[in-house]
Amino acid sequence: MKDYIIVGLGLSGACIARRLEQAGRSFVVFEDDSQHATRVAGGFMNPVVLKRFTLAWNADKQQEVALSFYRELEKDLGRHFLDELEIYRKFTSAEEQNNWFDAADKPKLAPFLDISLRAEVCPQLPGPYSFGKVINTHRMDTTAFLDACLDRLKEGGELIPSRFGYESLEPGEEAVSYQGVKARKIVFCDGFGLKKNPYFSYLPLTGNKGEYIIIKAPGLNLEVGVKSSVFIFPVGNGHYAVGATYNNEDKTPGPSPEAREELVGKLRKLISVDFEVVDQVAGIRPATRDRRPLIGQHPVHKNLFCCNGFG
Repeated sequence: MKDYIIVGLGLSGACIARRLEQAGRSFVVFEDDSQHATRVAGGFMNPVVLKRFTLAWNADKQQEVALSFYRELEKDLGRHFLDELEIYRKFTSAEEQNNWFDAADKPKLAPFLDISLRAEVCPQLPGPYSFGKVINTHRMDTTAFLDACLDRLKEGGELIPSRFGYESLEPGEEAVSYQGVKARKIVFCDGFGLKKNPYFSYLPLTGNKGEYIIIKAPGLNLEVGVKSSVFIFPVGNGHYAVGATYNNEDKTPGPSPEAREELVGKLRKLISVDFEVVDQVAGIRPATRDRRPLIGQHPVHKNLFCCNGFG
């Protein structure tokens, strides 16, 4: 008898596994690599919504916990996946500059917005109206993070690399049973796969497809992340990630030529050097309309739980 079954090992499932491990609980994780939202995410630990200069929901409280949580996990796993990365917002007008200063006057935003504007971040990315810096930002290499978590689970015999068939789950009063595995509780961290989960598919998970391109641009000397019409940030060896698109209609898992064309067109207006597209990735964000997560207990089956909707 296990204490928990976890279904899915994206950001949610990996963090729950960590907390259960810290609490001394026994568990197994079912993961079939069918959902890719975490692996293809930009991975920014950034408290500010840079489109509107607003604070993300509870971002100030979350940031207090997040940095220490991931640093401790890095140390415990013996792997590195979190780095400081300066993030700048490119202003397109004097009005945007004024909006930035107005936002920086608000008590909750003041700790995160630098009022000392920067005239240039690199010569190949012109910004006639300067750039504003977000304070205390980081970027997680989400692939390295998940790989480290997977290796830990494999070592502990807690990973079951298999598709979870919802139809084979047998809920009970005291425990659940699934193909010979029994546990007191089960937590679904199945990302956009929740839409096929008969126990929680009624929840308002909409899904939002996002795509990035990876470019090679040896002439671009950019060492920071920049948000403009697209987000661009360095990933090493003269390569940069550019994205991301937002598509509420397309739920196909693979990259699309339309997204590539959109990102390339916007990038050409942003930088002044040639580049080559070397890769393109896509994932369906498990998003909700109000951008709030979906966390809680099933209304009938009291040992079934959901932790999803992180976008």
